[in-house]
Amino acid sequence: MPRPYIALFAAPGSKSFSAAGFLGRMPLSMMGIGVVTMISQLTGRYGLAGALAATIAMAAAVAGPQVSRLVDQYGQRRILRPATLVSLAAAALLLFSAHYGWPDWVLFVACVGIGCVPSLGAMVRARWAELYRGTPQLHTAYSFESVVDELCFIFGPIVSIGLSTAWFPEAGPLLAACFLAVGVFWLTAQRTTEPAPHPRERKGAGRGPAAGGTALRSAGLRVLVATFAATGAIFGGVDVVTVAFAEERGHKAAASVVLAVYALGSCTAAVVFGLMRFAGAPERRWLLGVCAMAVSMIPLLLVGNLPFLTAALFVAGLSIAPTMITTMSLIEEHVPRAQLTEGMTWVSTGLAVGVALGSAASGWVIDAAGARAGYGVPAVAGAVAVVVGFLGYRRLERPAPGRGGSVGQHGEHEERNMA
Repeated sequence: MPRPYIALFAAPGSKSFSAAGFLGRMPLSMMGIGVVTMISQLTGRYGLAGALAATIAMAAAVAGPQVSRLVDQYGQRRILRPATLVSLAAAALLLFSAHYGWPDWVLFVACVGIGCVPSLGAMVRARWAELYRGTPQLHTAYSFESVVDELCFIFGPIVSIGLSTAWFPEAGPLLAACFLAVGVFWLTAQRTTEPAPHPRERKGAGRGPAAGGTALRSAGLRVLVATFAATGAIFGGVDVVTVAFAEERGHKAAASVVLAVYALGSCTAAVVFGLMRFAGAPERRWLLGVCAMAVSMIPLLLVGNLPFLTAALFVAGLSIAPTMITTMSLIEEHVPRAQLTEGMTWVSTGLAVGVALGSAASGWVIDAAGARAGYGVPAVAGAVAVVVGFLGYRRLERPAPGRGGSVGQHGEHEERNMA
């Protein structure tokens, strides 16, 4: 591991909470694709499989910010454990109902409950922010967490699809639930690195973030959320279509490897990006990243075999992590410190909504016109992300006053403060 990344873990407790966050985030890449694989194995209905994956994502989009908002007020331990127990109970209901062929509405109810799963990525990044806020190390920490995210997406689909196809259909989602339980309870057992809660004052007792309200009042955050809703449709579409594309060519299990290569491209970019220091406005790098993600979807429309698809997805993955890392820096500029976890989760919510729409739309297109046509969904989603990004760019140029400052612009702000 490069030296700047090693230096991060000099802080006491950082190794443990990062490892717990890795385990707790594995379901992010395993549950949705595991449900798609499980349902397609048991019923052969990709439309239903995509709709269930979309339901999980949409439920997480609704519940996630509320859970994180409570975390900001009351602390991670008090909120994450009950929320996780709800999600685990719903996962058990999903597995039983799928195995025994219960009515479809039961599957959807279970998927709604699974959406209570906490955003572990936001929780871990909030702990890094407590350790390194206002320093260049926070950029490196966010980059490292993007590497962890991509490692989850490298190994998660391989494990989930592999177990469901080689062992029994419910194996992938079952293991995802186990990872969630271990990760959350391990993370919340670590009290020394847990960010201090920021209780809201009673209405009328004061002004500012403590007086109530949501982080989504920030215009800049709304731009990020809207853009990443379109970006999430790219991810959701690619996941579902790739499974169907591989099955059409007689190698369904190979979908896990193809999706892992997609994540490997992002992981590679994250490692390099975290070692770099940038001058200038982070919103420009962010918009460039959004455009790169959109352009990278065009070659997928021309794929004719799995090797070409694998190469195209690796290249497409190179733009993901740098865009996500820059987004975290922008959130710090546009969201009050007391609502940082909620702000990060709102971006994840935008992604979740997009994943839901992309998964559902792709499933319908696959059922109607085949897997290759399904890649039109992420291509259209990429174009929408670019349009929204350009329309909202000017709002990102005006950071809200009183925020912690962008990691990407640390050097400039530090010199001013020292003066």
